[in-house]
Amino acid sequence: ALLPMALVAAEAQPGVYFEHEDWELACDNTLTCRAAGYQVDDAVLSLSVLLTREGGPNQAVSGKLMLGSYDDSTWDHLPNVVNLSLYINEQSAGELTMTKPKLTGDLTPGQVTALLDAVVGTSYIEFRYQPARGASTSWYLSDQGASAVLLKMDEFQGRLDTPGALVRKGNRDEASVPPPVPVPVVRAAPLPAPLPGDENFVQNNAAALLDALRPTVSETISEDDDTFCPALIDPEYDWDFGPVEMIMAATRLNDGKMLLRAHCWEAAYNNNGDGYWVINDVAPYAPVLVTTSAIGDEDGAIFSYHWGRGEGDCISEERWTWDGEQFVHTSAYSTGMCKMVTLGGPWTLPTIVTEVK
Repeated sequence: ALLPMALVAAEAQPGVYFEHEDWELACDNTLTCRAAGYQVDDAVLSLSVLLTREGGPNQAVSGKLMLGSYDDSTWDHLPNVVNLSLYINEQSAGELTMTKPKLTGDLTPGQVTALLDAVVGTSYIEFRYQPARGASTSWYLSDQGASAVLLKMDEFQGRLDTPGALVRKGNRDEASVPPPVPVPVVRAAPLPAPLPGDENFVQNNAAALLDALRPTVSETISEDDDTFCPALIDPEYDWDFGPVEMIMAATRLNDGKMLLRAHCWEAAYNNNGDGYWVINDVAPYAPVLVTTSAIGDEDGAIFSYHWGRGEGDCISEERWTWDGEQFVHTSAYSTGMCKMVTLGGPWTLPTIVTEVK
């Protein structure tokens, strides 16, 4: 029997990242979506709320709260166990408890429902700590951008116009919502021992290799691809590693293929990117570009790790795995917006998940 078109589209759908004002969305290839919201723009204290929903009919939304800990002085006066009260438009929506050192707590189902109703509109959302004595401390969650982010979540998961939609509710049968997609399994292939001559492969073929690589990359950054590699193209590119051919390296993948690395770019916060290509070990090399944003490779895995800015409060990471025939994109995630919530970022927001065996 033919599958409904909605199910066919869902199974083939890659992950998506979207942000608008103070909210962001990361949905992965299994149809699980995570939406994160942050403090209002003029807030003194930072926080983030994470709303998670798996794909499939009749799935509930779970919620977590993290109070900012990037600057310890903003919360070092709090006790080890903190009881917070959630207020929406000055009306109590219950309490939640969190403990140091990581001030993270689970929202109750009722609080998640109240928050969803609040952020879709215009609301005043406060998390308040009131000690037995002394002044209270408050954290304020922004509703700016939430409607667009949650609508995108509904769209990605195929929930538009269903009773379970978060924004655009309707009467379409909940059973029509696409089911979750199983986590793909990728089997990593072992790398062979080098063949005679591999140690001098780059040195002996540097000029021809560079000629083969250059048509696969560009000098400009594009949002639609990963081909940015000015160091290969611009002979006057200003960088610190010496001539590009001096830091190229090749690793044996199988009897006929090599993994070739070359430096591509440098940026602020000590970020840099190397390009990786799968090539034939004899001309024509026929390079197939994997990425130009990696920082290293090991045992058949290429990895990328970058800070969003110097404060280190937002990070992104990706990974590609050799399966014996090609490099499969096996992981991609960020840790949330650069909002000074915590060192390293508050959450793991994946757009690609796999199980590597």
